[in-house]
Amino acid sequence: MSDTVAKELADFVLQIEQRSQFHAGYPYNLSCDYSAIAKFFNFLLNNAGDPYIEPDFGLHSRKFEQEVLAFFAHLYKIPENEFWGYVTAGGTEGNLYGIFLAREIYPNGILYSSEDSHYSIPKAAKLFRIQHNVVNSQINGEMNYEHFEQLISENRNYPAIINLNIGTTVKGAIDNLDKVIEILERNQIKDYYIHCDAALSGLILPFLDGAPQVNFQKPIDSVAISAKFIGSPLPCGVVLTKKKWVEKVETAIEYIGSSDTTILGSRNGHTPLILWYAMKTRGYDGLAREANTCIDNAQYLFQQLKIREYPCMLNNFSNTVVFQKPSQRLIKKWQLATFENWVHIIVMQNIDREKIDTFVNELLLEEGLLNNVQDFQLQPALHKYR
Repeated sequence: MSDTVAKELADFVLQIEQRSQFHAGYPYNLSCDYSAIAKFFNFLLNNAGDPYIEPDFGLHSRKFEQEVLAFFAHLYKIPENEFWGYVTAGGTEGNLYGIFLAREIYPNGILYSSEDSHYSIPKAAKLFRIQHNVVNSQINGEMNYEHFEQLISENRNYPAIINLNIGTTVKGAIDNLDKVIEILERNQIKDYYIHCDAALSGLILPFLDGAPQVNFQKPIDSVAISAKFIGSPLPCGVVLTKKKWVEKVETAIEYIGSSDTTILGSRNGHTPLILWYAMKTRGYDGLAREANTCIDNAQYLFQQLKIREYPCMLNNFSNTVVFQKPSQRLIKKWQLATFENWVHIIVMQNIDREKIDTFVNELLLEEGLLNNVQDFQLQPALHKYR
């Protein structure tokens, strides 16, 4: 390796290390170490085709992918003989897959999702040419159920394809699955498909006492989960669905010795290995501790802002703390995600209380708001916390 290449790489390492110290606005767990499996990045691993069919191609990690999927199936309470899934490239692919299956099952169905849904949902509607009815949101980011029922009632002769947010991107709001089911039953909608975009919260909610129950014991049809909470150097996630739905879309591909059942053809074979290693070394108990610590620290941040009368909100069972937009310098330094007059910090494993204190002190000093806080215009309903 030349000196020039070595210097560029060394400079880049320093840059990434520095930026990682002040990373607060995006949902990534930076507290991860995969050096134990680094040797496998010197090999090609391609999981093309169905994760449950042994292909002719031998350089893959299907064994590990199947164990990862079994872990998630147990977490989401779906029997092993009824579920199917695969390791995706991230939450967007999981959402595309769920909506794709729904369109295949109900070609004339109408897609319903709230205006706070992830941008991959309207993208899916465009890609698959599905009529898309956008449901109004409540101020905390949760679906407006009255508006949802109005739209359902007006289109009761068409199947309903419903995307539920199990933790919205911006505010961490959770759509109420039980209320949605009640509305479908009240309007006598028999043909429906419920996809749950669990995203970041997919590995948090199952571990929280008293949290909403979102699993296959209820009439959901698919769930997309991001691996952001686990922490991975490569973007990835998991999608779970019912085996009977996948049978409607599978196509045998002779030259790979497998079936085409996924969105992508070639699939990353390293990400299942990463997820498998994380689960084997941390397990359900370890992930549960991490989930509860993140929720507790989010509540700590929320309270630190609230007692200083700094405009803020926190939804129940969420690690996303929303607050009034600070100076551009702080936004840039702490890499805060902005939307209108608001920003958020997503309290992941690498955001501990010491880092929270550092940020809050910087915020109050920078804004000069210790004794001069602007009036908070949002409704009191926004001030929710567990």
